[in-house]
This record gives sequence, C-alpha cells and structure tokens, in this order.
Amino acid sequence: MRITAGVQDYVKAIYTLQQEEAPVSNGRLASYFGFSAPTITEMLKKLESLELVDYQARYGVRLTEIGEKIALEMIRHHRLLELYLVQALGMSWDEVHDEAEVLEHVLSEALEERIAEYLGHPQFDPHGSPIPARDGSIPQRDSCSLALLELNQIARIVEVEDRDAARLRYLADLGLTPNNVITIIARAPFDGPLTLWVGAEQTQQVLDSRLATRIQVQIERSI
Repeated sequence: MRITAGVQDYVKAIYTLQQEEAPVSNGRLASYFGFSAPTITEMLKKLESLELVDYQARYGVRLTEIGEKIALEMIRHHRLLELYLVQALGMSWDEVHDEAEVLEHVLSEALEERIAEYLGHPQFDPHGSPIPARDGSIPQRDSCSLALLELNQIARIVEVEDRDAARLRYLADLGLTPNNVITIIARAPFDGPLTLWVGAEQTQQVLDSRLATRIQVQIERSI
C-alpha cells in the first residue's frame, strides 16, 4: 500500500476532527483544509479504496483501524518534532508547527526513536498536546476548556491549540502558555471577553471568549 504525504495529512485531519465529533462531514474537512467540496470527495474515495476510512457521502467519514494507526503515527512524528525543534534547536513554540508539518512525512522510525530517547520519551509537546506512544496509546489527563471555568476558579493551562502561529504569539504575549496559572475574575455578558489574572504575579489580561475555547486547563481550586 502506497501512503503519500497527502493521504497522511488527510487521515491525521480526520482523526483530529473525530475527537470533536464523529463522523466527520465533507464540509468540516473542506473548512479545515480550505479545499473545495469536490476535492475533498475525491480524496475520501481514494482513502476508502485504500481501506483507511469508512465513507458515506451523506453521512460522513470515520477512520478504520488501519487509518487510525497511520494517523497516530503521524501525530507522534509531528509532536516529537515540535518538541525537538524547541528544546534542541531553540525555536519558539509559534515557529515549529509548519516545520513539523513538512518533516513528519520523512521521519524514519529509527530517527523517531532516537529523538524520543533524546527528549526522555516525553508525553506532551510544547503546546501541551499529548504525544501518542509507539503502541498508539495516548497520555490521559482531566481538563476542560478555559471558557467553561467559573469565576474565581484557579486553573493551570495544560494545552493550547497550535495551528495558527500569529495566535500563539498573541497568547504568549498575554502569558497564556502551558503551566501558567490563570483565574477568571470577570465575564462580560453575551459571550463577551473574559478578564483574567495570569501567572503568579496575577497580571490582569482580557481574552476574547472565542480564543478561550482553544485553551485547555486543569482546575486546581477556587478562591
């Protein structure tokens, strides 16, 4: 079976979108990639012929066991590479996603294992996303969206969505990075912005509620 970089990208995207809602519709994939509906349909039919997905035009698509295995391998490559680029080469967290998108397709299993060993077999990447183990298992933890926190709950940031470099730079400027502690001290009505204390210094910041949905936190206590 010949698995191209394009096929790997699609199964990885389907896996990611399945975590939110399954099956995954053509429309969600078109929005994710920025491709036309006919282009998405053509690729899904190809994936089905490779037995990587179960696809029904009016229903959507799910990965098969083989498709999920490939997706998890690509995600492992990607997240190990991101962490390596940060820790070994000193790149910033907003630079590494696009580099890893390219390198993940050519990383050999031998080099993957050497990188994992060099990094101490990490469980999470620089953005806090879990790194699948070689057997496909994924580190588990309890977390929720920052947007769901109640007023005066103290929480620690554990993960930040990483696809948009400009957004990562903006959030870093606000101090909203993994391991930082935050507290919502005010919430504007009608899904308006959140006012936060950030870090040990309790620096006050204002965050759009839509951006808050892209940050995962672990609740520590209430004040």
